[in-house]
Amino acid sequence: MADLQFELVTPERLVRSEAVFMVVVPGTEGDFGVLAGHAPFMSTLRNGEIAVYRSGFGDTPERIPVEGGFAEVNERGLTVLAERAETAA
Repeated sequence: MADLQFELVTPERLVRSEAVFMVVVPGTEGDFGVLAGHAPFMSTLRNGEIAVYRSGFGDTPERIPVEGGFAEVNERGLTVLAERAETAA
């Protein structure tokens, strides 16, 4: 399956920009998963964790805590604009 282009952005910086297998996002209406080829979609975020699957369903996801913001899926991939994102330095 094709890779999904994923970007995580905060007001301070671009936190992540990479091709991944799948991302699960904490939307205000519930968690949703995004794979390559997903239909266009937009959602606000609730505080929670983004789960990034790099190679497939069987791998252990990297979890990134986020607070507020929104997510957009379009033909280019998934962009998450978070008010805050915690990442290992």
